[in-house]
Amino acid sequence: MKRAKKRDENKVEYGTISLPMPLIEKIREKIRGTGMNSVSSYVAFILREVLSSDSKEQGDIREKLKRLGYF
Repeated sequence: MKRAKKRDENKVEYGTISLPMPLIEKIREKIRGTGMNSVSSYVAFILREVLSSDSKEQGDIREKLKRLGYF
């Protein structure tokens, strides 16, 4: 009987998204010579930045509203 392999808990799974080719070409031009090694890594970097700033901004807004007595 075979044992099931333990799944690596630190392993990140990846998915696929589609982008218009003109956008991909613009990204390739933008990252040329920057050390960023792929369009995917650039897009992931940008999305992480946007998502983290959104949650920080939301926290800041919530804190300001709390100080003003709305929460």
